[in-house]
Amino acid sequence: MLRRQIGRKFEALRKAAGITMEDAAERLDRARATLYRIENGAETVRFRQADVEQMLNLYGASAEEAELLLAMTAATRENKNWWHDYIGSGLPRWFNLYVGLEASAATIRRYQNELVPGLLQTRAYAEQVFSMPGGAVNIAEPNDVQRAIQLRMERQAILTRFSPLQLSVILNESVLRRQVGSPEIMSEQLNQIIKAAELPNVTVKILPFSAGLHAGAMTGAFSILEFPRGKDGEVVEPTVVYIETATGAIYLDKPHEAGTHSDIWKDMEGRTLNESKSRSMMQTIAEEYGNA
Repeated sequence: MLRRQIGRKFEALRKAAGITMEDAAERLDRARATLYRIENGAETVRFRQADVEQMLNLYGASAEEAELLLAMTAATRENKNWWHDYIGSGLPRWFNLYVGLEASAATIRRYQNELVPGLLQTRAYAEQVFSMPGGAVNIAEPNDVQRAIQLRMERQAILTRFSPLQLSVILNESVLRRQVGSPEIMSEQLNQIIKAAELPNVTVKILPFSAGLHAGAMTGAFSILEFPRGKDGEVVEPTVVYIETATGAIYLDKPHEAGTHSDIWKDMEGRTLNESKSRSMMQTIAEEYGNA
């Protein structure tokens, strides 16, 4: 989030100065691609103080703006998030942004049509997922697969941390019915979801087959992440829609993109079972697996 905020501030300063990205790149003697990465909050950018000062001077930043951006960019050199140790092994670089956004989010709404969300998976269920082609994409070594699974387990701490995020999950009934691994694994997994749903900040609802056609049928799985607001209630970080693919991910943060997915969510939520009936369905199916 810090890098994304830095990027937006630099972009706003550049545009306010009436300077195109091409002109800025030429006058700063930097590649246009580098400026693009800065303004998009790329993790790979390293902010040297001299480079930051040069940009601030070119864009005509005020003393207050300069002081703030110098402090923010300095923080990127000092801070290392816990998940950075997983980059290049258990954590593909394209997923790094999502983990950072997830850790910073105030609320996440997650729709899953095929699999249990990572934040609710048991280790045994996760091991089955990562054993499938595409489940361990960009992970070559067996030890790295185990590191990726461990990362998934550690991410779940955001549900029980001090001031935890609000997680709302809609699961297609197929998530419950599709057996992943053994019946014992599925029974354990469904019971874990039921237990997680007892947390005051977690809601899980089931979209039953009987709901018929719904808006999510055309989209597949997605997450909507919303972030804490500033002291005056202003939006500090725009809502982000996250969609994962077999080889990467899509991040959508334009208002109409977030709005469209919110409308899809509302349509599905209106067709779900309530929390009590959802829990009953999960308990019934968990018992079926337990007796298999």
